[in-house]
Amino acid sequence: MKVRALALVLACSASLFASKEDVVKRLNAATDVFNDIMKTPDKGIPKEILERAHCIVLVPDMKKGGFIVGAKYGKGFMTCKEGASWSAPSAIKIEGGSFGAQIGAGEVDVVLVVMNETGAEKLMRSEFTLGGDAGAMAGPVGRDASAQTDALMHAQILSYSRSRGLFAGATLTGSTLRSDDKDNEYLYGKPVEHKAILTGHVTKPAEAAPLYSALNRYSVTRATGTSRARKP
Repeated sequence: MKVRALALVLACSASLFASKEDVVKRLNAATDVFNDIMKTPDKGIPKEILERAHCIVLVPDMKKGGFIVGAKYGKGFMTCKEGASWSAPSAIKIEGGSFGAQIGAGEVDVVLVVMNETGAEKLMRSEFTLGGDAGAMAGPVGRDASAQTDALMHAQILSYSRSRGLFAGATLTGSTLRSDDKDNEYLYGKPVEHKAILTGHVTKPAEAAPLYSALNRYSVTRATGTSRARKP
């Protein structure tokens, strides 16, 4: 309960003076995180993983509470493939849970890569729990073909983290990810539903152009079997 309470305090502090400008800055920060991670192919997310991904979640500067171990809170964005392109980004927030021993700093960047239709459907809910509603495993890094094959065959969600410049696969369990409806309202100028954004029913904002450029630079966007442009 104390961990949950601290996460709520961190959440309230982060959103107290929020505005569209703040949301766009966070979107740009998420793009920068992805670009930084992918600059070195031998240490980034394997290209084949990104090509086969259904969705990606980017959370820059996830914060860890200093006085209660395990309290964490972050805000970021999620986008999913719709045919040969990426959907508009939906703002999300993530809190609590265990992120593995690698994350020990005060702030950490978190990346989730959703590998199949089942995982994508779960992330399109307004709220879900990693390790409970959806299984997540540490993702492979670099050009390890055997690790990529295992990940492609078995994982719903691959999880990564970057702390103090070190980027690696990381285990995530018990963390709650939910849509950030207020930030989406700031970004789109009106209330919009999380699933409607991710299934192509919301016009892509101009502010997301750098994110699309980054994603397309490092992955040839393939159709992932069937289109997910469903009714919200």
